[in-house]
Amino acid sequence: MDYDYSDLVANTKRWAERAVAAGWIDQHTARQLEAIDSRTPESLIDRSLSRPLIVAFMGGTGVGKSTLLNRLAGQAIARTGIERPTSREVTMYRHRAVQLSKLPENLPFDEIRQAEHDDETNKNVIWIDMPDFDSTALHNQEIVRQWLPHIDVLIYVVSPERYRDNKAWRLLLAEGGRHAWLFVMNQWDRGEAVQYGDFKEQLSVAGFDAPIIFKTACGEPDFSDEFENLAETIAALATETTVKQLEYRNTQARKDALKMRLADCLNHVGNDLDYRNLAERWRRSWQDTGRTLQQGFEWPLRHLAGYYAEHDKASKQQQSELWDAWAQSRFEDTLDDLILHADANGLATAALKRALLQLRGKAEKLMYDQTELAVRQALANPGHAAHRAFLKGMRFCEIVLPLGAMSFVGYQVFSGYYHSSLEYRNYLGANFAIHSVLFVGLSWLIPFFILKKLKPSLEKAALKGLKKGAAIGLIQIEAEIVNAIERLCQQRNEIAAEVEQIIRQCESSQESIETIRIDSRLARMLVD
Repeated sequence: MDYDYSDLVANTKRWAERAVAAGWIDQHTARQLEAIDSRTPESLIDRSLSRPLIVAFMGGTGVGKSTLLNRLAGQAIARTGIERPTSREVTMYRHRAVQLSKLPENLPFDEIRQAEHDDETNKNVIWIDMPDFDSTALHNQEIVRQWLPHIDVLIYVVSPERYRDNKAWRLLLAEGGRHAWLFVMNQWDRGEAVQYGDFKEQLSVAGFDAPIIFKTACGEPDFSDEFENLAETIAALATETTVKQLEYRNTQARKDALKMRLADCLNHVGNDLDYRNLAERWRRSWQDTGRTLQQGFEWPLRHLAGYYAEHDKASKQQQSELWDAWAQSRFEDTLDDLILHADANGLATAALKRALLQLRGKAEKLMYDQTELAVRQALANPGHAAHRAFLKGMRFCEIVLPLGAMSFVGYQVFSGYYHSSLEYRNYLGANFAIHSVLFVGLSWLIPFFILKKLKPSLEKAALKGLKKGAAIGLIQIEAEIVNAIERLCQQRNEIAAEVEQIIRQCESSQESIETIRIDSRLARMLVD
């Protein structure tokens, strides 16, 4: 399927707007994409009709562009000489049957001088005389640039004195691949062969192996020149086949330029491997930072554990002593190192900074939540499992042993009383009473003493919980950054998929156009 170039440009501009908002491309790149020109020669003509060839004269001041157009028209349609020493307007010469569909907004009518004719031999050509490109008036250069996208064939007019114009030469090098070119050395009655050869050598440097150069002398009617050859060449080019070939080549050149720009953008956003490496880089860096933070947490954790041992809960202010300015600084330094690493590898750092921005202030809360939860769990179940099981047994013994001892002593009292009444023996004496009190007391005191001495330290339990919470907090911070990078990678894939689709659309072409033969006259007018 063939995609219209203007649609591709519109899709590119919409993509650029989203990409710059998300930080995937910078403002400069976005402006370059926004500035892509979607105008083409056929945009001036009603597409329902077979359009004419659009030919424009371009050159410096005083080389005789307007004189050439007047000679082609057979009448004075463009002001020349003293009347207009520096062209400031566009002159258009067209057949009455050719109707312009619409002039672009940036090409106002008041800057266009239009002339019509009834010559059927030139019906399929629109002639345009453009302002002097070498003028000091920047407005003239802007007018030329605005018209260039609408031109099929550019006739670059020079004179023996002005064929080394740097401004027009730079334009030739920039626009060479988008137009067909003919060259005219006007005022040849004052020229020399060495100047012609020098000019031809210049064109060879620009990429024209066999440029078509016409020598004309419009100011001298009796001077034999190649003006008729120029007119015949233009007439021969004004066919539907040639127009379509130039349209196709122009469009393909624009699509190739668009593809190159989009490929540069695609390289800038990176690939999956770049972001996997970035996540791995973060893990390694955070492990080193985590060890440093755990060493730095030692004293704040002990201080906080002592506070927990004496109070039910630590305040937010006490908790902030753990994740203080020093810890935040270590965290942000590691993030900044990650951004510098991404920048050194050509990744879109603006998008990465945007993804990490909200996480910079989230680390303290993560650490607070994890340490608070872990210390509560530790204080709710102090000590290890075996220790807690042993203490549970001691609490059971603290109740059961005294009860057992008192039951045994009661049994002895009852039994002694019964036997003493039968055998007329003395009843239990003072020794039994003392021993019984000691026995009952020891049965309670021993478990009580063990429970007292082996009771878990709340401070140690709180310290253990705080260390566990801090370790979990560091792991969670690492996971949050990795997740942010993975989300960024997913966004990158979506952004890249849109660019790749536009690139594929640029490469898609099913239009059947007759190939330009290498040995043809048209091939000599083209440069890659």
